[in-house]
Amino acid sequence: MLHPIIKRKAFSFFSLLLLLAVAPMAQAQQSSTDLESVLNKMDSVASTFKSAQADFVWDQYEMAVNSTDTQQGTIYFRRKSDSTEMAANISGSAPKNVLFQGNTVRVYEPKIDRVTIYNVGKNKTAFESFLLLGFGGRGHDLQQSFDLKYLGREQAHGVNAAKLELIPKSDSVRNNFDRILLWIDLDRGVSVQQQFFAPMGDYRLAKYSNIKINNSIPDNVFKLKTTSKTEVVKPQS
Repeated sequence: MLHPIIKRKAFSFFSLLLLLAVAPMAQAQQSSTDLESVLNKMDSVASTFKSAQADFVWDQYEMAVNSTDTQQGTIYFRRKSDSTEMAANISGSAPKNVLFQGNTVRVYEPKIDRVTIYNVGKNKTAFESFLLLGFGGRGHDLQQSFDLKYLGREQAHGVNAAKLELIPKSDSVRNNFDRILLWIDLDRGVSVQQQFFAPMGDYRLAKYSNIKINNSIPDNVFKLKTTSKTEVVKPQS
């Protein structure tokens, strides 16, 4: 028969083991609950989503040259029937206007008066899924293409946001981005920050502010303002 002191020590030891075993399970359950809450909020927003507008800052970091290129401007999204259109006006020394409609992406460079047209073709669904990360896309749809993990709350531009990690399930997608982080504003159910990590160490950090949901956006936003002399280029796929 065990001495009472030994019994107490043994009880304390086994209690500690029990706590160590149960704590990760409880944390995992809580994390799963928090993730489900975020996805449900995104689903709710997606069900009534018509349009979005935001100011952005995009930082593109290249590890090989240890250099960061920064672009800023305004981005617009508009849902039309079963598809979504996107327009982005990039300001700065090399301004660009980007327009995604149907199966094509058009990039207009006013300084050289040239439009480059890319056909996304069979990759349209994948392209749209990246385009709409946190802007009108359903939260639970992410689970079809990504393994999701809830990383807790974190401040992003003054917003106490839910931070999600997305690991692409597709090998082809992982060749471009092997990890994505999203910061979701739980009040509005939209992304205030995104970070895409490439396998070789490069990354793109996108920060959004002045976000407006379901405001009326003029039709001319989704038209490129070209000239009669604009050169049109269609790279070979």
